[in-house]
Formats: sequence, C-alpha cells, structure tokens
Amino acid sequence: MKINTAYLTIKTDKKIMESSSKLRGYFGNEFKDYPLLHNHYDNNSYLYTYPLVQYNVFNGNVTILGIEEGVNTLKEISSEIKTLNLGKNSYCVNEKIIHEKEYEVAPTRDELHYKFVSPWLALNSKNNELFKNINSWKDKKLFLNKILTGNILSMAKGLGIIVNRQIYPKTHLDERNVYYKSIAMKGFVGEFKIKFRIPNFFGLGKGVSNGFGTVKEIVSE
Repeated sequence: MKINTAYLTIKTDKKIMESSSKLRGYFGNEFKDYPLLHNHYDNNSYLYTYPLVQYNVFNGNVTILGIEEGVNTLKEISSEIKTLNLGKNSYCVNEKIIHEKEYEVAPTRDELHYKFVSPWLALNSKNNELFKNINSWKDKKLFLNKILTGNILSMAKGLGIIVNRQIYPKTHLDERNVYYKSIAMKGFVGEFKIKFRIPNFFGLGKGVSNGFGTVKEIVSE
C-alpha cells in the first residue's frame, strides 16, 4: 500500500540541545488546534493509534515526519514556525524544508535490512518482567523478535495495511538504559532484518512520537 509522507527539516541558528520529547511538547502547546501534533483532544481523550506526526532530533538537527493526514498538518503549520522555544533555550529558525514522498509499506518477498537510529522501547511493564525472567539470550532474542513483529503489525493496522503473510524477523540488538517521560527504561539499539518494507524514519514500539524506535534502512552498495 502506498503511504504519503512529508519530512519537515528545520534548520536553526545553533544546534538543538533538547530531546525530541521537548520538541513534541513545544509543538503541541504552540499548535493546540492540531490534534495530530499532540495526540489528544479538548475533552481530555487521547488518540490511541499509530502516530501520524513523529519528532526527531539527530545531532542537534530537527526532522519532523508527517504521515497521511500528518502531511497536511505539517504543511499548514510550517509557515508559522519562526522560533523554537525549548525550555531555557530559544532557537531562531533559519530555514524550513519539506520533502514529500510516497512510500510502499507492505510485506515483501525479499529480506530487508534496517537499523534503529534511536533506542527501541520494546518492553512495557508487563513484558519487562517476563523479559527479566528469561535466562538465555537466545530465548530473549526470540521474545524480542515476537515483540518486533507485533510492533510492525500494529503500525500496519494503524495505517490500514493488511499483512497476510509471515515477515520473519532476525535481530542483532544491544540493551541501552534510557529515560522516557523521566522514567528509567530498557531500550535496544542495533540492526534487524525482516520481510517488510518500512520507510526511513518511521518509528516502532513505545514513544514513537517522541523519537524512540526510529528506523532507517541499511542499503548494500
């Protein structure tokens, strides 16, 4: 299935020092009339689906991903972005670039190779306890493979994509201690192969809109 995307790159007068979650908080407060930017509505209900706007700060640079309806949201607000006030720091916006592209998101016959460019938050409170009680790394790996498959199927469902075949994940991951909403959590970085096409900078797992679990394809030269 073809999915519309937009990548909004924001260039500022100095490198961004804050996290992706700070960036999301700023846009959510600045543009409250756009639910996709903060995933909740005026009646305090939340939008529980795959986030259609995802924020990332890589090496001090901002990239915001819009998917489907999120594309129009980014296009509508982009002209109004003049500064980024993130906590104690303020950044002047020097340039904004929107790159639109249509991607195929679907199961594949061939195995594709990806890496997590930000930690993948695979574990929630329930499966974290199960993971801790698994003794062998082989069994832990199988456990994570199952969660990765579930994350991809969840993403596909949120985008209206039907997955009618096995996608066979293979992972090579290392653990990382990270903080999500000021809570210490276990994250994972590394690479994986799978028979599913994921566009660059789409996120998987928990905290996707805050820049966790961001994926990039590794292309063999």
